[in-house]
Amino acid sequence: MIGWKWLITLLFSNIRKEADMSFAQQLLDGEKEIRALITTHPFVQGLADGTLPVERFRFYMAQDYVFLVEYGRIWGLAVAKARDLPTMRKLGQLLHSTLEVEMDLHRSYAAEFGVTKQELETTEPAPATHAYTRHLLNVAWSGSLAEILGSLLPCQWGYWELASEMAAQGKAISSNPYQEWIKAYSAPEYGDLVRWLRDSFDSLVEGARPEDLTRVGREFATSIRYELMFWKMAWSFVPKSQ
Repeated sequence: MIGWKWLITLLFSNIRKEADMSFAQQLLDGEKEIRALITTHPFVQGLADGTLPVERFRFYMAQDYVFLVEYGRIWGLAVAKARDLPTMRKLGQLLHSTLEVEMDLHRSYAAEFGVTKQELETTEPAPATHAYTRHLLNVAWSGSLAEILGSLLPCQWGYWELASEMAAQGKAISSNPYQEWIKAYSAPEYGDLVRWLRDSFDSLVEGARPEDLTRVGREFATSIRYELMFWKMAWSFVPKSQ
């Protein structure tokens, strides 16, 4: 289903030992084509320049809320699989932050675009949302903590990269109706979270067997493809009235 030539080369040519970059960075660099498709996708470009039709953003916000509900479950399972108390505490904080802070902010921001709390909480997952969250939950239930973090990195890291680039280009301006989205995901605090996840992932895979690296690489690669599918899904939304 997914081509693994680049991953096999990565694992069996001693690149990890010879290169200065981390395994997480190598996985990301192995997905340049997918990342380019995400960066240039019309939904992402519309966020950047403020031209995204608002009805598509409303649909995205509702589906992202569904995604966050499942994200909370994934953090809970990650806590159970942590090897030490500091990691358990950090993952527990992320669980609390997702359920009590991020989702509250999501509801407030959605309300600015006319999406009510009731609408968010009664939204049914679209096929791409369902497939993506089933993938993440399957990894969380059956995989190691390294596999869980590997499956989550494309979302967290990807949002940070996209928003940071938008902010660097001066897109978070008052005339852009999506400026708060850009500011939230380019914030230093969000960058700190991404770095912690990336560093924790790299620490977990240090010294791992080739077959274990293959598994975590597969979860990363699958998730980044679901990221692209999620953007495509949000862009293809057509109001029922049409």
